[in-house]
Amino acid sequence: MSFVSDSQAKTPLLDALQEYVNNSHAAFYTPGHKQGQGVSQPLGELLGYEVFRSDLTELPGLDNLSAPENTLRSAHELAAAAFGAEFTWFLVNGSTAGVLAAILATCRTGEKIILPRNVHQSAIAGLILSGAIPIFVNPEYDPLKDIAHCITPKAVAAALQQHPDAKAVMMVYPTYYGVCGDVEAIADLAHQHNIPLLVDEAHGPHFTFHPDLPPSALSAGADLTVQSIHKVLSALTQASMLHVRGNRVDRDRVSKALQLVQSTSPSYLLLASLDAARQQMVLHGEQLMRRTLQLADQARTRINEIPGLSVLETAYTPGFVAIDRTRLTVTVSRLGLTGFEVDEILYQHSVIAEFPSMEHLTFIISLGNKEEDIVKLVQSFATLAKKYQTASYPVKKTRGLDLVEMPDRYKMPLISPREAFFASTETLPFEQISQRISAELVCPYPPGIPILMPGEVITPTALEYLSTIKAMGGTISGCTDSTLQTLKVVKD
Repeated sequence: MSFVSDSQAKTPLLDALQEYVNNSHAAFYTPGHKQGQGVSQPLGELLGYEVFRSDLTELPGLDNLSAPENTLRSAHELAAAAFGAEFTWFLVNGSTAGVLAAILATCRTGEKIILPRNVHQSAIAGLILSGAIPIFVNPEYDPLKDIAHCITPKAVAAALQQHPDAKAVMMVYPTYYGVCGDVEAIADLAHQHNIPLLVDEAHGPHFTFHPDLPPSALSAGADLTVQSIHKVLSALTQASMLHVRGNRVDRDRVSKALQLVQSTSPSYLLLASLDAARQQMVLHGEQLMRRTLQLADQARTRINEIPGLSVLETAYTPGFVAIDRTRLTVTVSRLGLTGFEVDEILYQHSVIAEFPSMEHLTFIISLGNKEEDIVKLVQSFATLAKKYQTASYPVKKTRGLDLVEMPDRYKMPLISPREAFFASTETLPFEQISQRISAELVCPYPPGIPILMPGEVITPTALEYLSTIKAMGGTISGCTDSTLQTLKVVKD
């Protein structure tokens, strides 16, 4: 990003929005508060009345999200150039809309898609909406860290060999923990079968803007990628982008799919924030990322020096090729506490993590963080470690999951997730569900890999695995009854 053209420095959506804000007019269009004139007083005082003047939707001069022709089209083109895409769409329903559209655009009812077992729930929704058949690949599970990493080229190759009629491959890059898999090798495998690689890159939109970060998915060969610009860059919450390169993904189908899953009243606050975030990264991205990396490295170094704590740096598993250094995962189990307990304690010190798990806490360090944030984080951890080390609490562990064989994958579900979702169901005691078809998604933490999906036969191995995790203190999510006393199954 050493050279920035005059066009790249422009913000067409911001400019158009500013023109509406500056020009006095009689408003007979939505939203009903009419640029803040009718907004509730408590909300106006909380957010400031000025922001409501820009709370507009599709109006003359502001373009149409589903059929952009002027300002929005220009913003899309500038974003594509900035993020290394050939075409970009702005998303106002979060990356969820992008993942849904990616699956809808590449897979029809009954067609297969290869994807990780620890895929985001939006992908499961995509399977339900599209009627596609999932071929799940287990990610590499690291028993030493108690973390699921990425799927491997070897596992994808095996899935493609067993299911050569698959229509797409999907992967998560990076994972929630910042771990990156081998996008280039997996893209090559997909392309050998003349199918696209779709990437859920929700947590990696910053990769393009600094050489010390992992490569972006598009630069490594992905055909389509979805990025949450709000997660680590400066767009407003819910504002994301979908990018494509090459001709393996039908762009018209993407556009049609997005019309199904996006709002017909898009907020120009969200759209303009995407435009502004793109401009910010084009003009100042490398500098901002350099500073962010410095803060992250400072936190990583100082926390690693605190007795009883360690930070995820690397792992010797095939599913760990690189790590995003701005993502900080701290292992706390040697203090005799779970990540959930430490999360509560840090909250009392006004430090809030992105998410806790049984043995870890994960923090996102982004361009919005300051030096004082890092100081507070390190000091809070130092105080915590000193207290619980001297107390000599027993270490709470969930080790031993590697001794329980994960259920076999690469198999098709008995019925599709779509059929299971719309089927009549019944709720049965846990002891009575073996060999029935699951109507729910069941995901234990650790390791964060769904064990049961809608449409799959519930095997004794899967039930034994879930019972073991529960007995070791793991958390069960996704299903109605998290205690696993009961589970919903498809009626016979």
